[in-house]
Amino acid sequence: MVKVAVLVAPGFEEGETLTIADIVRRANIECDLVGTEENVTGAHDITLKCDKVIDDTLSSEYDMVVLPGGRPGADNLRDNELVIKAVREMDENGKWVAAMCAAPIALEKAGILEGRDFTGYIGYGEVIKTGNFKEDIVVVDRNLVTSRGPATAYAFAYALVDVLGGDSIAVKKRMVYTNSFDVEEDKIYG
Repeated sequence: MVKVAVLVAPGFEEGETLTIADIVRRANIECDLVGTEENVTGAHDITLKCDKVIDDTLSSEYDMVVLPGGRPGADNLRDNELVIKAVREMDENGKWVAAMCAAPIALEKAGILEGRDFTGYIGYGEVIKTGNFKEDIVVVDRNLVTSRGPATAYAFAYALVDVLGGDSIAVKKRMVYTNSFDVEEDKIYG
């Protein structure tokens, strides 16, 4: 079974984090909230009890690692050596690495953006000095998936389901996504 780790650090963006975990789980893909500690408080003072605490075996246990944004959450992910180690190892092994909003700063520190397309929060094309910044809602470059910010969390999570071999269209229908937003039923990232 495919396993996803959504990483949670103090100051995380709650809307992004919970949307990602919720949609991935709705697609019947195993998804753990893996914190830098057991209980982590987000950018808007919501405290989350994580399923696990990060350790140095993360890359061997999961098929995808997801880094939500938020400030200072993304900074705390970037500054955590276990996170950087996991991102590097996942990428080196061809496993999925995903990040959104401000979190691509951790991807840059891990050294995996060179020569790759990515996206992130508004203005992060100037903040991040490596890679090729795009303004698309979701960008997939080989085993790397990135997205813009809180409002793109649904499209991002559906893209994660798709790259993992799940059925995002079925989840979109159950969540009334296509009817609510005039999204074409078979459009992958909308």
